[in-house]
Amino acid sequence: MLTRIISGAVGVALMIVVFIFHDTIFLPIAVAVMIAVMLYELLRVVKLNTNIPILCAVEGSGISMPFIYARFHYLPHGMDGGDSITKLSARPSQLAFVITLAAAFIIFLTWLSKHKEIRYDQIFFVLACMAFVPQAMSTMVRIDRYSIHHGLILLILGLCGAWIADTGAYFTGVALGKHKLCPEISPKKTIEGFVGGIVITGLVFVGVSLLYNKKIAEVPVPMEPYEYALMGLAGCLCAVIGTIGDLSASMVKRQTGIKDYGKIMPGHGGLMDRFDSVLFVLPTFYAFVTLTGVFR
Repeated sequence: MLTRIISGAVGVALMIVVFIFHDTIFLPIAVAVMIAVMLYELLRVVKLNTNIPILCAVEGSGISMPFIYARFHYLPHGMDGGDSITKLSARPSQLAFVITLAAAFIIFLTWLSKHKEIRYDQIFFVLACMAFVPQAMSTMVRIDRYSIHHGLILLILGLCGAWIADTGAYFTGVALGKHKLCPEISPKKTIEGFVGGIVITGLVFVGVSLLYNKKIAEVPVPMEPYEYALMGLAGCLCAVIGTIGDLSASMVKRQTGIKDYGKIMPGHGGLMDRFDSVLFVLPTFYAFVTLTGVFR
């Protein structure tokens, strides 16, 4: 337990450093390191981490993504004189596609040359991970660059959408849990905990938004009451999506017969063990924010 607490404290300290330097090149670098570790852990699941061409293609493609999306730039928000929002030109998206496609070609060529050693299910698992993990984790950069003044609080809320839900579900489940949610995949999760996590996350999103606007923000967000309700809805949605991500990652571990994805965080496992729900929550939250226009 002590090892788990110390490891968690170190992780929190590193995350705080990332938040402090969020508007510098430090954020893309930190995200790239996380992507590199997570992709290696996933390659190790299908025993392709020792295949140098595939390893280099996957890692090279993955770590490039946060730097590509760091090319966000701020433009005035229309004619209304409101806050600035982030716009992304077409070029970074095109570059990301080309790099991913080139990496996929290298993977397929390696498979063709070693088709007696590498199975199709290994290849398509790697392709899926290479396409999904870097894009999902790079959303940290995209969220942060969404707004000049409010990018950091949005990034914190996005991460809270995964971790607060998990914490709220745990304590609610311990106190009230009686009915198992998915006993064959995650025996400790309960329906009561799942519902509790949804409610708590929704309340946290509303509370943090109110506190930020009233006490913290240098430039308050002109939010209407319905927009606070939207933030509550975003919290509930993130809690649901985060649980799906957590269960999906657990199912991979069960079907491949591994306990943890890695050992980089003693007592917690690998980064995939800690960021499995984040992979699903961050893109969902980013889509919600950009589509609804809250926190502009």
